[in-house]
Amino acid sequence: MSTSLDTRPADDLRTLYYARFGFAVVWAGLVALTAPTQPTLAIAALLVLYPLFDVAAAVIDLRTSGPTGPRGPLYLNMVVSTLAALGIGIACTAGIPDVLWVWGLWAITAGIVQLIVAILRYRLGGQWAMILSGGISTAAGAGFLLQAGGENPSLGVLAGYATLGGIFFLVSAIRLHRASR
Repeated sequence: MSTSLDTRPADDLRTLYYARFGFAVVWAGLVALTAPTQPTLAIAALLVLYPLFDVAAAVIDLRTSGPTGPRGPLYLNMVVSTLAALGIGIACTAGIPDVLWVWGLWAITAGIVQLIVAILRYRLGGQWAMILSGGISTAAGAGFLLQAGGENPSLGVLAGYATLGGIFFLVSAIRLHRASR
């Protein structure tokens, strides 16, 4: 099956969105099952893996979106997510509040970047869910910052965050699939 140059970025993006959905749901399930009261090596590895997967997804997105894709925001996302992975790894040695603090800052900045990318891609179709996801990620990040300073902070909230983000990727993938018909 051949695709035209006009539909290939949307097809590649749809495939990437399906993969991001699958990863998010599996990751969220693992976090929900293993989130302890204190970060262990296993949960720390899961927490660091999530932003690293985001980096890998941005690299794939950059390579498949072509020269007219949102290159600047994708490069920014790679830098922010790499720094988040490093910060989360370090924060895991200090405790849950520090993890939530770093995760919250990452969610805010990554959400803003996602919002920008989705607006730049709006003509491809299926981006309204990514716009919502970027906005919700930004708001959730603020919530993580608040929870970090509150009573009984929990890493379990991150599973819900990832699940919702995954659902938005699924909706966008389905919308892109319908738009390509």
